Amino acid sequence: MAAGRARRLLGSLWLALLLGQPQPSAAAARSGPRSPLTGSVVRTFTPFYFLVEPMDILSVRGASVIMNCSAYCETPPKIEWKKDGTLLNLVSDDRRQLLPDGSLLINSVVHSKHNKPDEGYYQCVATVESLGSIVSRTAKLTVAGLPRFTSQPELSSVYKGNSAILNCEVNVDLAPFVRWEQDRQPLLLDDRVFKLPSGALLVGNATDTDGGSYRCVIESGGTPKYSEEAELKILPDPEEPQSLVFMRQPSSLTKVTGQNAVFPCVAGGFPTPYVRWTRNGEELITEDSERFALRGGGSLLIRDVTEEDVGTYTCIADNENETIEAQAELAVQVPPEFLKRPANIYAHESMDIVFECEVTGKPAPTVKWVKNGDVVIPSDYFKIVKEHNLQVLGLVKSDEGFYQCIAENDVGNAQAGAQLIILDLAPATTGPLPTAPRDVVATLVSTRFIRLTWRTPVSDPQGDNLTYSIFYTKEGINRERVENTSRPGETQVMIQNLMPETVYVFRVVAQNKHGHGESSAPLKVATQPEVQLPGPAPNIRAYASSPTSVTVTWETPLSGNGEIQNYKLYYMEKGQDSEQDVDVAGLSYTITGLKKYTEYSFRVVAYNKHGPGVSTQDVVVRTLSDVPSAAPQNLTLEVRNSKSIMLHWQPPPAGTHSGQITGYKIRYRKVSRKSDVTESVGGTQLFQLIEGLERGTEYNFRIAAMTVNGTGPATDWVSAETFESDLDESRVPEVPSSLHVRPLVTSIVVSWTPPENQNIVVRGYAIGYGIGSPHAQTIKVDYKQRYYTIENLDPSSHYVITLKAFNNVGEGIPLYESAVTRPHSVPDPSPMMPPVGVQASILSHDTIRITWADNSLPKNQKITDARYYTVRWKTNIPANTKYKTANATTLSYLVTGLKPNTLYEFSVMVTKGRRSSTWSMTAHGTTFELVPTSPPKDVTVVSKEGKPRTIIVNWQPPSEANGKITGYIIYYSTDVNAEIHDWVIEPVVGNRLTHQIQELTLDTPYYFKIQARNSKGMGPMSEAVQFRTPKAESSDKMPNDQASGSAGKGSRPVDVGPDYKPPLSGSNSPHGSPTSPLDSNMLLVIIVSVGVITIVIVVIVAVFCTRRTTSHQKKKRAACKSVNGSHKYKGNSKDVKPPDLWIHHERLELKPIDKSPDPNPIMTDTPIPRNSQDITPVDNSMDSNIHQRRNSYRGHESEDSMSTLAGRRGMRPKMMMPFDSQPPQPVISAHPIHSLDNPHHHFHSGSLASPTRSYLHHQVSPWPMGTSMSHSDRANSTESVRNTPSSDTMPASSSQPCADHQDPDSGSGAYLGSAQEEDAAQSLPTAHVRPSHPLKSFAVPAVPAAGSAYDPALPSTPLLTQQAPSHPVHSVKTASIGTLGRTRPPMPVVVPSAPDVQETTRMLEDSESSYEPDELTKEMAHLEGLMKDLNAITTA
Repeated sequence: MAAGRARRLLGSLWLALLLGQPQPSAAAARSGPRSPLTGSVVRTFTPFYFLVEPMDILSVRGASVIMNCSAYCETPPKIEWKKDGTLLNLVSDDRRQLLPDGSLLINSVVHSKHNKPDEGYYQCVATVESLGSIVSRTAKLTVAGLPRFTSQPELSSVYKGNSAILNCEVNVDLAPFVRWEQDRQPLLLDDRVFKLPSGALLVGNATDTDGGSYRCVIESGGTPKYSEEAELKILPDPEEPQSLVFMRQPSSLTKVTGQNAVFPCVAGGFPTPYVRWTRNGEELITEDSERFALRGGGSLLIRDVTEEDVGTYTCIADNENETIEAQAELAVQVPPEFLKRPANIYAHESMDIVFECEVTGKPAPTVKWVKNGDVVIPSDYFKIVKEHNLQVLGLVKSDEGFYQCIAENDVGNAQAGAQLIILDLAPATTGPLPTAPRDVVATLVSTRFIRLTWRTPVSDPQGDNLTYSIFYTKEGINRERVENTSRPGETQVMIQNLMPETVYVFRVVAQNKHGHGESSAPLKVATQPEVQLPGPAPNIRAYASSPTSVTVTWETPLSGNGEIQNYKLYYMEKGQDSEQDVDVAGLSYTITGLKKYTEYSFRVVAYNKHGPGVSTQDVVVRTLSDVPSAAPQNLTLEVRNSKSIMLHWQPPPAGTHSGQITGYKIRYRKVSRKSDVTESVGGTQLFQLIEGLERGTEYNFRIAAMTVNGTGPATDWVSAETFESDLDESRVPEVPSSLHVRPLVTSIVVSWTPPENQNIVVRGYAIGYGIGSPHAQTIKVDYKQRYYTIENLDPSSHYVITLKAFNNVGEGIPLYESAVTRPHSVPDPSPMMPPVGVQASILSHDTIRITWADNSLPKNQKITDARYYTVRWKTNIPANTKYKTANATTLSYLVTGLKPNTLYEFSVMVTKGRRSSTWSMTAHGTTFELVPTSPPKDVTVVSKEGKPRTIIVNWQPPSEANGKITGYIIYYSTDVNAEIHDWVIEPVVGNRLTHQIQELTLDTPYYFKIQARNSKGMGPMSEAVQFRTPKAESSDKMPNDQASGSAGKGSRPVDVGPDYKPPLSGSNSPHGSPTSPLDSNMLLVIIVSVGVITIVIVVIVAVFCTRRTTSHQKKKRAACKSVNGSHKYKGNSKDVKPPDLWIHHERLELKPIDKSPDPNPIMTDTPIPRNSQDITPVDNSMDSNIHQRRNSYRGHESEDSMSTLAGRRGMRPKMMMPFDSQPPQPVISAHPIHSLDNPHHHFHSGSLASPTRSYLHHQVSPWPMGTSMSHSDRANSTESVRNTPSSDTMPASSSQPCADHQDPDSGSGAYLGSAQEEDAAQSLPTAHVRPSHPLKSFAVPAVPAAGSAYDPALPSTPLLTQQAPSHPVHSVKTASIGTLGRTRPPMPVVVPSAPDVQETTRMLEDSESSYEPDELTKEMAHLEGLMKDLNAITTA
């Protein structure tokens, strides 16, 4: 706003902004009548710009280069040059000089492998004294490298009329210097014979005259470098058609606008193919086109590329018999271009101005601003606004000068400038000036704005014609800004865009038509603090408490601005950029799990109710050192003589030192006496000479690194044998027995054999060489060496070489040889054979040992020369990973620092002198898994549509899974600060990334954390994610669900009287769709039917009970006693009733169950109740439809399921476990299950619970179920079978209730508690069993006397067992939760009766007609055997 007003003021009241080169006198004259500054000295803008700017240049070594630069100004400017941002001193430079027009001349460009003084970026700087400086664009000087071919022409042949290609690949810099010769004569190029940008030669429509010998030549200054010659043969047309094939396909290109682009496309075949091109699917016309042309028989040339040329180009080769295609993309980059250049500006001091600059380019250019040649650094008063514009606030005189906008991207740069002139205020004209405004006060002070008001000056009490300027600045800053009132007579102003909690100084000046008057007295005003946030915590200190932990302490902030709620401690490894944090409630915290002997930085931020406060300064501390965690690397032994061996090694891998290495401990022993170990402690050097050894004895050596804390692990034992006898060193060695030289282009390979007299010590060899004389240079090599390569020689030169052996006495007799180096065209020596048998042995999650063999070594694989091996490795994840390499001098190497559970590929090459092999065949190895080191990410929680008490948790796998994720654990709680063992857990098996949790409390915040698991263990938890459930139930929620929401937090279950009638509808269906309510007439029919069915069942079951044999009762009583003996509740010794069990003992399995297509099945599911009012009564005749299965938490391996937090909160370890989360476990049905074609069987199978819902399924239906019900949950059951890991098998005795008499109120069916707290023998899986034939099943339909109850065999029996009805309508059960060390009050379970009279009657008639008492006795005996088998399996 201030800048805008300032510009308006300049335009309307003072001087107009002068853009470009206007006539300043005319502008001043026009503004004179309105301006109070009439008579100001108006200076004109001075033209100052570059006539010529330097351009990018490609040069060659030894050439001369001119970088052009010329600038215009009325006063001749001084020209200087910068190279890579630094001014060049050209006065004392004998190679570089400044030409009269300002250009830079570089004589004889210098360029070598290690010395490149001339290559770089150059910039021209023009300066005019008392005016300013401007800088030119930046130009790059590139020097072509040494002539070298990456590929050379090869012998080839081509059918007449076809196209041929001859390779001559060179560096991009050298390509312009390549030319071709045919039969050693320069080759003329045209449209048919065409040179590609890479240097390769294209010959299109070959004729007999094209046959001959070809070679390419690099002429980059100095001696030309020739490639090998290759012959091109022209073949006659073949008799049979030849299939089309591409000999060179186009590849994608990126070009800069204005350059030429060439897409090579060479196809061969017979008949001769015709080549055409399309762009983005449209035919490209190349005939008579100025920009598109075909070269060499099919390659596409595009001249002066523009942005419109971007697209996909397709080369289509067609010879009437067949057609082939190849595609390539063309991308075009555009150097920066100015859409709007900065304009010259007049201004006064204290004003705000903006230089505008708008640029375009591809890629998008970056912009920097330069003032008088120096880069403008953004600050409070120099700001970059609207991406590229420069804003200067509160101008001062020193801001005057030339400002340049410099735009740059990957393909170029450009500059545009403008001048800023600060005008002096004109002296006042004759007439009275205003006095100072009175009573300047701040009437409104905020964090970022202040309102000032004042009274008119004494000199002009009315003040209607006065305008005011308000000058303000930060206290202590001499750069003032100005704000002007918007209309005459206004005596207040709003100053905006201030900084919070900052002191500003204001003064007000009035002005009339004669000029500015006196200034008011300065007024200091401090803006308000931004928000009442905590200040920094004082006295933060950090100290290392162990090698892997640091303790950080601090004090309460002095300005807490309210109660401090908590602190967040941030820490980061030095040199890394990823910061971690932890929430802390107190004033200290110890961070564990850090790296040993590593620097970390720590800072603390305090939080109050407004949010995070000011961070403390970073404190840096290093963790304590420890013993090294790895052994030294690459231990090698060198036998010196009969009594000493030299050891060489490398330090342990980086990151394993755990401190400063203080030395190395060497242990050695004779191989024959392994118990006698000698220790030798050395310094930090990486070698040690072990002396005093015995002659001709083999020794073992190992070495370990030491820190101040102790000694780390040692290497493996490495052996070497001392010599039998020492050699003579009383005289100089004899002459070497032979000397061979092999000249190359710029080097000579010297090889020799040692003196024939092997009894004299040879310490090394001295090699002398020079042109014409061997004394120019001398090189000494080790006594073991048998060859040496003399480098950096001149080609085609005569060298004399001498070789002498020496020892401590002196040098021996020399041996002479001479050689002439080869000319440039001599090829390099042949490559070596690559290593073979590369193997990768996985040692740990981050270490792999690589071994190999070298066929160029002797059979014993001993290395006697100076060869070395390069090992490279990489992983394909991510795909663009680069190779890493390391060198080794042995036939193995230990690669460390790898990622866990990652497949790596390894290959090896050998290097010997200047000869190297190709890379070997690759070996692959996958590192071992490691526990996840990062939590699951992107955790989100959403409410399920239509079910406000059901939420869906989604997440993404950890970024550092370090192995195959086998499951997740969801922790949730209403208290984010609760101990983690008090959170409810939900396991998710497999790699699923979503999970549903049901029956949460409405309008309650929940916190969720997720933890990933692989085969190695659990990873870290994610950050807690908060989610608040909706406030109100959806309209289709039924009474059952609403009742269950009130007793979730461990409240005592409410007793239910015998007259309690549960609602018959309203719970959710297994698939989450609400069921439609039954009408009142249907309810009445159901209630009457329930009563009739109950009476019929009691009569029939009583008849069966009277027919049971005495022996059978004894057997059952004995079995029951054996079970009750292991029960931890031993108060009941009465008889209990036998179970109503149907088990198919030949085939225990789960059949896949398909989902019913019925959109509204008459079937409801009820969550695990929180109190007695949540339990829907079910009659005994229908309890086969309540397939109750437990949710096993053993090892967090159960399938995920919906559960209720309120019903579990505060009960870990005594959680209510869902019954239906483990479908593979047998579910014991209390009714006969007939053959698979029986519709009643489908009725039972349809009641398998959905694996994703922790529900008891109550079948409530006044009519028989048809087949439409039979598929209701089949799909879900199938998913559970597929996804759920195997679990414990049910003990036979634990699931069989016994028929002992019991008090009605004492019987209870117990829920299974957490499997982490129960014994394995108490884990009770259940199985749903289907008989393949009705006669192979059995039943015990007998009913005990009224009032008998069930005594649970174990406290964690997962079945809601049935009692004999003691009331006409329904019976009341209690289900208690199995806990560890704590008891719970019993929970009543009301089991309603089902009105399906026809089905129940048919079942009972079927069972009655099928079994006599004797048959029943046999079946019960069989049942006992089966139970024992199941018990044995479970125990095992």
